[in-house]
Amino acid sequence: MMYSFFIIVACVTLLSASNDCAAAKGYVNTIGMEFVSVPAGSFFMGAQDIEDGSSKEHPRHLVTLSRSFYLARYEVTQEQWLAVMGDVNPSNFISPTRPVDEVSWKDVQLFIQKLNALEKSHAYRLPTEAEWEYAARAGNETSYCYGNNSDTVELAKYAWFEGNSASQTHPVGELSPNAWGFYDMHGNVTEWIQDYFDKDYYTKSPELDPAGPKEGRKRGVRGGSWINQAYSCRSAARGYYSEEYTDSDFGFRIARNIE
Repeated sequence: MMYSFFIIVACVTLLSASNDCAAAKGYVNTIGMEFVSVPAGSFFMGAQDIEDGSSKEHPRHLVTLSRSFYLARYEVTQEQWLAVMGDVNPSNFISPTRPVDEVSWKDVQLFIQKLNALEKSHAYRLPTEAEWEYAARAGNETSYCYGNNSDTVELAKYAWFEGNSASQTHPVGELSPNAWGFYDMHGNVTEWIQDYFDKDYYTKSPELDPAGPKEGRKRGVRGGSWINQAYSCRSAARGYYSEEYTDSDFGFRIARNIE
């Protein structure tokens, strides 16, 4: 029994949290959002040399997340958006099970404020950039959650992108999840994160619990979307837009503190 205990502890705290360590425990809130418990751990953030990533994806650097957290298994759907926000659906591609789109970072902050009020909580938020990439990689250091191959056939098992989307979003959860049970981390809609964006942030980012620059003019986005090529759907790919920007390929995924 003691031997098993040490195996579990080591699995959570070693350099890359093992796929077997992703906690089975989850959480479902009152509007049916499913959350996966993400274990604390360390990983290498940023692009590998073989990816030929942009300068804003370098240097590849060690990051340690000291606290476990919940992250939504799926992107926020239009049904969930309406349950929180009322009767106005901003989306271009209307369907209750598709991700909400055409939402700005500021729109998302209002959604989070109302969701916390609805749930009598202060725990809901956007993920940090480091948390997002950690969950997207799911213990994998490769370009995509499954490996380095950007072949359309392989990526299409996990992502709605330019090569298979038919120029539209799709209902969440239709393709394969990554090793920790997250769907559509590659493609479908580009996901807003909490952090301000600085293209040189990786050169000065703290190793422990990085939360992005303290101020800025743009907010980060991750994951790529239905309109993007495979390259933009990589785990390391970074983007940035103004807080007011909206488009039909922009949505989000919710994080929740474990209280």
